[in-house]
Amino acid sequence: MDISGNTRLIAHLGYPTTTFKAPMIYNPWFEEQGIDIKVVPMGVKAEDYVQLIPFLFRMTNIIGALVTMPHKVSTCELVHTISPTAQIAGACNAIRLEPDGSLRGDMFDGDGFVRGVLRKGIQVGGARALVVGSGGVGSAIAASLAAAGVDTLALFDSRAESCEELAKRLRSHYPSLKVLTGLRNPKEFSIVVNATPLGMNAGDELPVDVSAITPGTFVGEVVMKSEITPFLQAAMKRDCQIQPGTDMLFEMIPAYMEFFGLPEVTPEALRRVAKIDY
Repeated sequence: MDISGNTRLIAHLGYPTTTFKAPMIYNPWFEEQGIDIKVVPMGVKAEDYVQLIPFLFRMTNIIGALVTMPHKVSTCELVHTISPTAQIAGACNAIRLEPDGSLRGDMFDGDGFVRGVLRKGIQVGGARALVVGSGGVGSAIAASLAAAGVDTLALFDSRAESCEELAKRLRSHYPSLKVLTGLRNPKEFSIVVNATPLGMNAGDELPVDVSAITPGTFVGEVVMKSEITPFLQAAMKRDCQIQPGTDMLFEMIPAYMEFFGLPEVTPEALRRVAKIDY
């Protein structure tokens, strides 16, 4: 990949960067298409993030940023405007530099996750879904499941206040949605989602008691350290259909491209050239 004085940048902000997969999807695509843009991982800890953002976007060749853990929630306070989706989720995973120098935030995690579920032929409308994790990605997935018409949405997070705040936002925007909080038992749910970091480190506990999952349940994951995480392995033994974390990433990239004003692309085209390594 050639880098020149004309190269434009998309920052990939988060910590740690060792699990980042996006550069291995975007950059091969840009290279194949002859687009002089690079996605660059930039490791930044939470305590430094607030100070970094204003200076980062003074760069004259930056287009925007992809945002991942642990910065999705705090990003909402650092941009000038955010989309309705980001407002409901209470988190942003994308920042765009506007022509007037202001910053626009948006959220595509949930859209990417749900698009992947629907493309697998899973019935979302009227379903009962459990989302474990109410941080940035979990909130986005919950918001998109609500928009897709689930009947019941159960939320669990080790930080009860985060869970309750998300539930309040969901009830405000979707009055007919049944929102339950504090539940972690996956029994009687047709869609179960791990939206926590559990699975990134060896020896992590599983996000739910897999033995309580009904066989045939759809189980989704957001962790991308490995394609088939211990949680997904356990779910497969229960005869569950699964969705790896990278599926969400491939599905959301077309929306990112549109957000940044870049050429259209399909998930299939991205998969063809991606160079993901685990």
